[in-house]
Amino acid sequence: MKIGILQAGIAADALVPKHGDYPDNFEVLLHGRGFEFQVFKVINNIFPTSVDICDGWLVTGSRHGAYEKHDWIPPLEDFIRESYDANVPIVGVCFGHQIIAQALGGHVEKFKGGWIVGRQTYKNQDGSKVTLNAYHQDQVITPPACATAISGNDYCKNAILTYGKKAFTMQPHPEFSSTYIRDLIDARGIGVIDDEVLRTARETLTEEIDANMIADQFEVFFKSAV
Repeated sequence: MKIGILQAGIAADALVPKHGDYPDNFEVLLHGRGFEFQVFKVINNIFPTSVDICDGWLVTGSRHGAYEKHDWIPPLEDFIRESYDANVPIVGVCFGHQIIAQALGGHVEKFKGGWIVGRQTYKNQDGSKVTLNAYHQDQVITPPACATAISGNDYCKNAILTYGKKAFTMQPHPEFSSTYIRDLIDARGIGVIDDEVLRTARETLTEEIDANMIADQFEVFFKSAV
């Protein structure tokens, strides 16, 4: 099964030698599950020629806001809507979660509570919990009418959204290990995010996260949608 990775951001230079770029993190997360990958650097206006040249799509994170005025964002939203209408499954993470919601009628803005960094636990509708690393200030404030919020917490109400068999998106980063978050704090957090937020985040990074469980869910979503 071929997954097209729509790369909406570029990793900090300091992180690439150790961790690779954003698409590399997803290829590691989904390794050994029968997927092949093709990367389209949409941030540089490199788009697929058609929504059906891949069996599914994955929109990465980005340091940019979904609401910002960049020339590649409107065509990305058009592509998302076309993929959605064509029933080609699409996954979105962080910025990907936000831009899919925005493209389909939701609203994204900066969370008034500030930055959310480090290990976060979200409560699912069935009462179970999922724990993942997060690194964001923007979030989906109002989901589109076609989405269902299935997981969240007091700091991110709409952390995971489903759109039937069409799309599956989340605000936290299953592809980011705790080591990655720690290095990301050093590369892009210091001087930008409040020191106390970063200190608290570092203290959470010694505990386990549910990345493998999310990888399982991504696999089931992609394979059951086609």
